[in-house]
Amino acid sequence: MMRSMYSAVSGLKTHQTKMDVIGNNIANVNTVAFKSSSVTFQDILYQTTSNASGANVATGLGGVNAKQIGLGVTTAATNLSITSAGAAETTGNPFDIRLSDSNSTNFFIVNNGSENLFTRSGSFYVDGAGNLCMTSTGYTVMGWQVDPTTGAIKKDTVSPLHVMAAENMTSAPEPTTNATCSGVIDKNDTDVVSDGGMVMNLNFYDKLGYSYTAKFAVKKVDDNGNFTVSLTEILDSNSNAIFSESTATNAQLASLFGSPTSTTTQYQVNNGYQVAGNAISISDGAGGWTALTPVAGQEGYFTYPDPTNPASNITVTYADIFAGFSTDMLDRMNFVDAAGNAAAKAAGTLTTDANGNPVLEVINNTVSTNLLFSAEDGTFSGIGSAGVDNAILNLATSGLFPNGNFENIDIDFSGTQNTNNGGKSTAGLDSGDTDGTTGKGKKLGALIGLSVSNNGEIYGTYDNGNTELLCQIAVAQFANASGLEKVGDNCYSTTLNSGEFDGIGVDITADGSKMTSGELEMSNVDLSTEFTQMITTQRGFQANSRVITTSDTLLEELVNLKR
Repeated sequence: MMRSMYSAVSGLKTHQTKMDVIGNNIANVNTVAFKSSSVTFQDILYQTTSNASGANVATGLGGVNAKQIGLGVTTAATNLSITSAGAAETTGNPFDIRLSDSNSTNFFIVNNGSENLFTRSGSFYVDGAGNLCMTSTGYTVMGWQVDPTTGAIKKDTVSPLHVMAAENMTSAPEPTTNATCSGVIDKNDTDVVSDGGMVMNLNFYDKLGYSYTAKFAVKKVDDNGNFTVSLTEILDSNSNAIFSESTATNAQLASLFGSPTSTTTQYQVNNGYQVAGNAISISDGAGGWTALTPVAGQEGYFTYPDPTNPASNITVTYADIFAGFSTDMLDRMNFVDAAGNAAAKAAGTLTTDANGNPVLEVINNTVSTNLLFSAEDGTFSGIGSAGVDNAILNLATSGLFPNGNFENIDIDFSGTQNTNNGGKSTAGLDSGDTDGTTGKGKKLGALIGLSVSNNGEIYGTYDNGNTELLCQIAVAQFANASGLEKVGDNCYSTTLNSGEFDGIGVDITADGSKMTSGELEMSNVDLSTEFTQMITTQRGFQANSRVITTSDTLLEELVNLKR
């Protein structure tokens, strides 16, 4: 009787343990990423009153089994249902992250200041120091940093994710390197035929992110679809001119915005002569130019090597040279005599410099390139010469801006056309290539948002349009996830039976798993199962208590025998 009573007591204790586990499960039914536990029982020691005996062949008697009386029950194990994921809860918070497992059970890696712990609770926030932390405990989330030399994630030992570090608060500016011109140029537009031309503005950035405005003028040359486009001024963000055609030298203009076939040539004409800087040159017929040499004692005469007989020279006159220049080109030039007085443009005496080159004075300072359109349908046919779509604004190589903060800008004019638009031109300039983004240039960007991709990469969004990779959340995987030990605060630590953490972690997408931003994993407690277990546990406890009361009744009867 005493054995039955003590067995029943062990049953009460064991069922109480199971009830404790059920109570804890139900208490955490709404705890984020909580994993339910279950209890399994096992019987314990037996008292053997008679040992088993074997069969006796001589007597023909069979064997007898041992006589054993069990002494109760105990808790065999508390099983953690860690591989069973809870349902998803949508929160909309980008730093609420749910782990979706494929082949392995994944855990976030967090640090409490002294050791790494592991959790399924993905409720995070950015603290005052810019660290990504657990909302409930403040433990820092661990992961990998960006390699500053490559811009890619460096997957070495995990470290705290300082997502809002000082270096992440801004995104580097980018200089403008491309631009496009598109729209209609109408030859009857009053602005196009005016002295100032039709103005087009190009907004661009330098390497430091400062903004500027380049002003261009489009002018009509003739009725056959020929126009010129000229750079007239560059203004900073305060509308102060950092370049103006009215103050720039002839050579500066030529190097800044010239013909795309020869950016150092100021004027070039079809008769084979050109004036560049202070030099007069003649074409050698093979794409090169040979300077003309003034003839000593013969004003207005120049010589150059005879291409058919290099040992001899050909002599030309000043009037011969300029006879082929257009009126527009001649209007842009003044010549001075030895006394500094204006000289005739068709003939006269040229002043020479120390190198013997003729001295030119340029008026109406500007440098232009031609815009050519088909006379038949008005479609764009080239700039400078047919078949060339682009002109270069030589901000970096002209020498006008020695601080080196500019890049050359390649301007594509192929989007323009010359058609009748009721006397209204619509052509305009936009930064960026024809795709709208390449070479557009950007100011210094300020961080305005953070986002998390499904592989744990955290990106920063900036107000200059940039999106940059900042870091990546790493996860841990274990050979036996159920062997982890609960340490409270929704965290686990490693045990001898779980396997060790290598300090590096893994990319969650390595086995097809992923992270989902804006969602949390709910508790995996199944209330229907828990209440069913509660009923069976209650009945088991009740039955064991009946064993005790019944044993007590038997003892009472035994005591009453004396009466």
